Amino acid sequence: MKFLLLIYIEPALLEALPASEYDALMRYCIQHADNLQANGTLLLSQKLQPTHTAQTLRTRQSQARITDGPFAETREILAGFNLIEAADADEAMRIAQQFPWSAYGSIEVRPLDDLEAERLRLGA
Repeated sequence: MKFLLLIYIEPALLEALPASEYDALMRYCIQHADNLQANGTLLLSQKLQPTHTAQTLRTRQSQARITDGPFAETREILAGFNLIEAADADEAMRIAQQFPWSAYGSIEVRPLDDLEAERLRLGA
């Protein structure tokens, strides 16, 4: 099964870290991700740019509206993701727990749906 680990952080918690500590966290995560990728568990990993670089598209009543920034104002922001392969949700959660980011926000573990099955169901 494939799972998406959505990494949310509280910017204030990370900003409070000394630069050397943040760099050590990132170095660990990159090395850990490299190991997971080497054993076939990690399929894709990416860090996102800050929310001030984002734009949000909303379409209501056929009217498109683009606004700067994220969809909702929250304390935690989406900072990155890891696409992994795991036997089940328990294994996916164990993999998520190996990353340090839940101490600075949260990690949402969400199974991917089977888009190919949906394509077949719809005849698309």
